[in-house]
Amino acid sequence: MLLKAENFQRGGAFKFRGAYNKLASLGAAERERGIITASSGNHAAAVALAANLFEARCLILMPDDASAFKVEAVSALGAEISRFDRYSTDREALLADLAASSGRTVVHPFDDELVMAGQGTVALELLEDAGEVDLLLCPVGGGGLIAGCATAIGTSSPTRVVGVEPSAGDDTRRSLALGERVSIPVPRTIADGQQLPTPGRLPFEVIKSRVGEIFTVSDDEIVVAMRYLFEHLQIVAEPSGASALAALLAGRVSTGGGRVGVVISGGNVGAERFCELIGTSS
Repeated sequence: MLLKAENFQRGGAFKFRGAYNKLASLGAAERERGIITASSGNHAAAVALAANLFEARCLILMPDDASAFKVEAVSALGAEISRFDRYSTDREALLADLAASSGRTVVHPFDDELVMAGQGTVALELLEDAGEVDLLLCPVGGGGLIAGCATAIGTSSPTRVVGVEPSAGDDTRRSLALGERVSIPVPRTIADGQQLPTPGRLPFEVIKSRVGEIFTVSDDEIVVAMRYLFEHLQIVAEPSGASALAALLAGRVSTGGGRVGVVISGGNVGAERFCELIGTSS
């Protein structure tokens, strides 16, 4: 088992890759007008960090129940924050309306080709450092990470790319089974980075053609994986970050005895919340 530990990435998660790639493509006038995004935390921090580097004005829409740890991290990076209720508000509509009225450029968490391309460097680095793998496991939220990784690996590679979602939020699994995007109520799960009602439009087109299967794991199984990473590898992973490993540990995925790569997508969790979660497993 080979772990791609994105918890050590700048900003504590893979999201910095896509955010930086998107902002690097913008002109000076666009950066001056400002950028806007919506995120529960990791993409928010990544965009705020990239905005600092490019000296761009930055507005982040964060849900009311986003973790205080993540909100404080985004605020410390100098971003302007606006809160919303993720369970009663259409996030995408809100984002589009505010972007249109303010003239800011949207840096979407996953529904953007440049963001997806940036996320795909996760797979490129894994293969460059460790060689080919037979199976790559990726957490799935909006789908940008797995779509980028599957594209980077390419159709000519023998690597099987599969995704993992919380069982409470299996919108991508359902969509893949039907061959079209479906929407579900915003899921209630400890994996806040995967609390999305539908996969992104652009990522889903890639997922349909390049991703073999989507597996699901329970919140309890995610906590077991978090504990495993901490006790055996001294790695702190947030719930979303540990979901792909959870599928492996729970026996959801058949490895066929081959080389397995697992993306640990992030480690942004406060000490109090981390201890609360892993203290519930044994």
